[in-house]
Amino acid sequence: MRVPRRAVATVVALAVPLAIVSPAAALGAGGPLGDLQSQLSAYSVRAPGHVGIAVEDVVTGLTTGVNTGAEMPAASTIKIPVMVEVFKQLVAGKFDLNTKLTLRRSDKDWGSGDLCDAPVGRSYPVSRLLSLMIDVSDNTATNMLIRLVGRQNVNETMADYGLTHTKLNDFIRSEGNGIRYALRSSPADMAHLLGVMAKEQLIDEWSSREMIAILRGQQHNSLLPAPLPAGTTVAHKTGTLHDTLNDVGIVNPQSPDPYVIAVMTTDLPTLESGRRFIRGVSKLTYTALNKLGTLRDDFNPNFESERAAPQTPDQQMWTPIAPAPAPAEATAAPTTPN
Repeated sequence: MRVPRRAVATVVALAVPLAIVSPAAALGAGGPLGDLQSQLSAYSVRAPGHVGIAVEDVVTGLTTGVNTGAEMPAASTIKIPVMVEVFKQLVAGKFDLNTKLTLRRSDKDWGSGDLCDAPVGRSYPVSRLLSLMIDVSDNTATNMLIRLVGRQNVNETMADYGLTHTKLNDFIRSEGNGIRYALRSSPADMAHLLGVMAKEQLIDEWSSREMIAILRGQQHNSLLPAPLPAGTTVAHKTGTLHDTLNDVGIVNPQSPDPYVIAVMTTDLPTLESGRRFIRGVSKLTYTALNKLGTLRDDFNPNFESERAAPQTPDQQMWTPIAPAPAPAEATAAPTTPN
């Protein structure tokens, strides 16, 4: 995916840092993102349990959110970092997609997926395990891949990418309450990781495209994609515990105007209340980011009255920098015939 490089100097000057921690941090922004910030802040006041939201417009790098730096149970969204480490080691030549792993009894977890019912000793290619881990959230497939790449390597790679709250402290063990503390992340971390992926800069271009393709095959689509118009592509990963519901992804990853959204909720009174909240955030964000894209496409830099009028930050970032006047031509010196 080619990300347009429009008004780069202005975008860089206006870009909001990803590590927005409080709702007030983006309230000064105008235009669609300013409106979205206000809406998300108001919407989150009525949120069930504890919530965090991070949104990034991939083209500009502009971000907004609520409690984006809050460390929360990652649940199965931690499987994205595992996938990243798998592709990192693939590119390094440590194994390939056809490499087969043999199922061990210690890999099995019955919390999610059917691979736990397979006989010990059966082998599966890495490509199949990646699909099972992401698209049906199979815990056993995940444990096999963690065993392959090394849990500590996953954590070190996430730290290298600047993720400060993402930790894989154990294999996937869904029994008991320990999983809440073993698998940790934040909306800002997930949005940052997915943003680099959407720019096709996560490991390399091929890896980013392959990971997005796997995320597009997600079979649990009742959260972020549910309120969006038919035909909207969402490459995403969900995560669920008894009181936790998360969904993080890239919306329309192959369009000119992709965006990243990460919504995490925990301490929910019911999972249904979390579903309603995530769907509501998804719809608000889609409307705002579409408005931002329309503003980008429709803004006419040659319309003098529009250029002269006061502009919001969202408009300013698409105002081209006026070129410097050309230097006056020097008077040519008389030439002497040869």
